Amino acid sequence: MSTFDTIPQTRQEALVEILLRLADDRLILGHRLSEWAGHGPELEEDLALANIALDMIGHASALYEYAAKLDNKPDEDFFAYFRDDIDFKNIALTELPKGDFAFTITRQFLFSLFSYFLYKELIEIVEEEQFNGMLQKHFKEIKYHLRYSREWVLRLGDGTNESKSRIQNAFNELWMYTGEMFELDKAFEAAIEHNLYSDVTKWRPEWRSFVNSTLTEATLTLPDYEQYMFTGARSGRHTEHLGHLLAQMQFLRRSYPDAEWK
Repeated sequence: MSTFDTIPQTRQEALVEILLRLADDRLILGHRLSEWAGHGPELEEDLALANIALDMIGHASALYEYAAKLDNKPDEDFFAYFRDDIDFKNIALTELPKGDFAFTITRQFLFSLFSYFLYKELIEIVEEEQFNGMLQKHFKEIKYHLRYSREWVLRLGDGTNESKSRIQNAFNELWMYTGEMFELDKAFEAAIEHNLYSDVTKWRPEWRSFVNSTLTEATLTLPDYEQYMFTGARSGRHTEHLGHLLAQMQFLRRSYPDAEWK
């Protein structure tokens, strides 16, 4: 039976599920951002994207480490390197190829804004001490990710004709993947009952309003909100891109599973 067929029955099971979903999102997107190392449009942005990638992978590592402890796994490496693509719980938005700089900035803005609202509410409702401590620590960095990506949305949108066209195209392309952030399945509902996750549908209008106001300031247009939305990645139905990403990321660790740093 697939892990996706199992609904968390206890508070601990619900916590592990949330830890893995948050971690998978951040590991995969962090990996995509790391692909910019040495390829940024200028040195300052090269370093900025690398630092955000390190933040996100660091967040994932902490979440995996706690999940491994609760789920009796050897360590956080198990979740990052020894699961197949169908077992990953990240949204499709995070696994798409890095695209151009405008595409990367747009994705980071949309995801960071969602993370900002999510973590802000989780800090208020999560009573589990270790989990809440991680949320508070990571939230400080999420605020920087949001500020950085929003500033670039404004610069590209209200810049040259070329930059405006590229970032508008990026929003148009990525918008169909944003609906998945706000889906609530049985696992999320179980976590909400234990005060381990937020009912994201309640603040989705506020998230959209923030996006809309940013695009208006950037002289850009909000994509059609009612268009088709991608779904299913949380349940293992990923795009073709995740398998290729994991093949690169996991190859060395799987080839030498018993290797140790000396």
